[in-house]
Amino acid sequence: MDSSEKAKLIERVEQAIDTIRPYLEQDGGDITVEDIGEDFMLKVRLHGACSSCSMSMMTLQAGVAEAVRHAVPEISGVVAVNMPLAEA
Repeated sequence: MDSSEKAKLIERVEQAIDTIRPYLEQDGGDITVEDIGEDFMLKVRLHGACSSCSMSMMTLQAGVAEAVRHAVPEISGVVAVNMPLAEA
């Protein structure tokens, strides 16, 4: 994937995340896109309350991943770069 394709993909991912961002912000959290790998794995960073919440893994998989995969089916999965591997 070249840089132009990656930029377009990130833009689509950002639009998908924007649909759920108000819910994250309502609970004092947020999320940012860090990268999309060659394997189409989306790497995100959780901020605020989302980075320390015991439900963040559920939010990541049931909320973020679901919204992103629905809008951008090329994405193979979503991982938070700031979550311990034991929780992911």
